[in-house]
Amino acid sequence: MTSAESTENVVVRLDGVRKEYGESVALDGVSLEIRAGEAVAVMGPSGCGKSTLLNMIAGLDRPTAGSVLVHGEDLGALNETGLALFRRRRIGMIFQFFNLIDDLPALDNVALAAQLTGTPAGQARRRALELLDELGIADRRNAYPAVLSGGERQRVAVARALMNRPALLLADEPTGALDSHAGEQVMDLLIDLNQIGQTLLMVTHDQRLATRCASRLIEISDGRVARETALERSA
Repeated sequence: MTSAESTENVVVRLDGVRKEYGESVALDGVSLEIRAGEAVAVMGPSGCGKSTLLNMIAGLDRPTAGSVLVHGEDLGALNETGLALFRRRRIGMIFQFFNLIDDLPALDNVALAAQLTGTPAGQARRRALELLDELGIADRRNAYPAVLSGGERQRVAVARALMNRPALLLADEPTGALDSHAGEQVMDLLIDLNQIGQTLLMVTHDQRLATRCASRLIEISDGRVARETALERSA
């Protein structure tokens, strides 16, 4: 692999990222790369900087020092409007508590992600229905979040995250609010997505999620990368 090819293959690059909140240091000189097609899990104790790391990569927060490049875009060079557009077009996000809009049915929750980037409503709804069908919940397209199970809500959230064909899918404790059966289903879904080429970054406390779904584990401690380990997925 040439140097140019190596650079082109990098979806995320953090270089010396530090984040301070007043006197508190959340990240302390973090440097890492995530390559296209990788599935990376980030683990560590509460308060170690995992969520801050995810927020940096999502453009939801800015580093005090250092640089964050995602898909070749220097997030530090973007203003707030630019960051919002970047997130909508290039990043898919899955949250622990789904973050669905309660007064929209499943189909509209998913379609809205594309409509916010200017996609016509009819085209957005067609793609949303395709995704819900691929995820096995097309029959729930007119159901509101309150009547969906946890596993169904997370599948709607995954469909929404995939609407704009993101370069990177970020998952923040994606199984944290699910029972074990629904959690296993979401793990299988993440594995399937990665196997067809989706780049994944997962922040989790769940060792099972990391060992089942990730090809690399990054352990964070006191705001620093303590260890990186290549993983062989378990059955």
